[in-house]
Amino acid sequence: MKVSEFDYTLPPELIAQHPCQRRDHSRLLVLDKKNGAISHRHFYDLPSLLGSNDLLVLNDTKILPARLFARKPTGGQLEVLLINPVDDRTWSCLVKPAKRATAATQLQFAGGLRGEVVGLGDEGLRTIRFSIGGQEFQDKLAQIGEMPLPPYIHEKPADPGRYQTVYAAAPGAVAAPTAGLHFTPELFRQLEEKGVETAFLTLHVGIGTFRPVSAENVEEHHMHREYYAISPETARIINEAKARGNRIVAVGTTSVRVLETAAWEGVITPGSGWTDIFIYPGYRFSMVDALITNFHLPHSTLLMLVSALAGRERILAAYQEAVAREYRFFSFGDAMLIL
Repeated sequence: MKVSEFDYTLPPELIAQHPCQRRDHSRLLVLDKKNGAISHRHFYDLPSLLGSNDLLVLNDTKILPARLFARKPTGGQLEVLLINPVDDRTWSCLVKPAKRATAATQLQFAGGLRGEVVGLGDEGLRTIRFSIGGQEFQDKLAQIGEMPLPPYIHEKPADPGRYQTVYAAAPGAVAAPTAGLHFTPELFRQLEEKGVETAFLTLHVGIGTFRPVSAENVEEHHMHREYYAISPETARIINEAKARGNRIVAVGTTSVRVLETAAWEGVITPGSGWTDIFIYPGYRFSMVDALITNFHLPHSTLLMLVSALAGRERILAAYQEAVAREYRFFSFGDAMLIL
């Protein structure tokens, strides 16, 4: 399967630079994966589109203010993006320009924070040991760090909180699980009144979000690992819903990846760990029945995942219609419901 098969033409002006004025007023393209039928709604219509026995599974990860700026003793400046913790004081980071961050490079950050490059990796990855760790480091991040934004968003949002879900609880991500950005407390109340259940799991969105697929063949691409966690309570809710024959509606591709990672013969196992699961057409889903998601970049693993659920031809046809109707694309854009 060629990566080039997951392509579509997107006018640059359809890449949303700002969030919708009200979270749940984004447009919602509804796709029936069985027959390809499409309808056009708004996200606030979601309670009327879901059934009283559906279970929504959402990712409660919270974005870290993980973008830092450092100065070398020689005066050179570097941009550092925290990716994954190695231990209490050491992080795997993406550094730009990486060639200036050689082994043993000393780094000075704002607020007196210091660091040292203690490991070199591929594609700009560096291991940095910081002068402090634990809660002291988290407090320092809150003071001097910036929220990382995708490279196609060229302006900082007036309210940085709009790039965070209203239910974000577990710090650790470098990007938002964007399908969840459309939910509001009021919408959750309406869904509860309808009888729709909710359950929360965690996947810390990592560097893979910013990395294009460089392989020519889909099967040759390797996903970066991301940390996930499922509590015993969440596992119980999901397994009981599945046993009753209720529909499992994943909110976002990150929730899909956790559910399919943790499933064994149709049962979710609680716990935590790292997943590099790569879902593309031909994959057989064991847990996910429906999906709420945003519109994804051409050639991306996320576009491949939604194509695995609904079929590549139907997804690309839906994207073509979304372009024709001037939907807003990517992180701050509109949403899609695949039923």
